[in-house]
Amino acid sequence: MQQYETSRLVKGEDLNHHGTLFAARAAGWLIEAAFVAAGCACGTSEGIVCRNLQNMSFQKPVQKGAIVRFLARVAAVGTSSFTVVVRAEDAISPAVYMEGAVTFVTIDRETGRSRPHHIVLDEAEDETEQAQRTLADRLRAQKL
Repeated sequence: MQQYETSRLVKGEDLNHHGTLFAARAAGWLIEAAFVAAGCACGTSEGIVCRNLQNMSFQKPVQKGAIVRFLARVAAVGTSSFTVVVRAEDAISPAVYMEGAVTFVTIDRETGRSRPHHIVLDEAEDETEQAQRTLADRLRAQKL
C-alpha cells in the first residue's frame, strides 16, 4: 500500500514543561498524518472519522527545531473500518521519534451509519510493511 509523508517543524509553542515535544501535540500530528493517508486511500476525506489512537509510543524525545517526518500507510482493513500505521522520524537523521496506529471508520454523512470504504490491500512491499500489517491486525483483533 502506498506510504504518505507529511512533515512538521517543532517550534517553541509545541513544547512541554521539559522543553520537548508535548505528547498531545504529537498525538494530534500523528492522527493528522494518518488522516492524510486515510483520505488518499479512500479517494476522499468526506465521511472518515477517527475511532481510536492505539499504541502511540515515543522512542526518543523530540527537541525544538527538529523536522519530524510522519510516514503513514493503511495496514489493515475491515468492511467499514481500517487502520493506518504511522512512524515519525527525524527528517535529517535516522532517528525514530514515535510510532502509533489510528483506526478510522467510514460513515454515510446522511445517516451517520458505517459504510464500506472499498480499500483493498495489495501485497506488502517489504518486511517493514509486513511488520506494520501484523501489528495492525493484532491491534484490530484486540478491539473486536
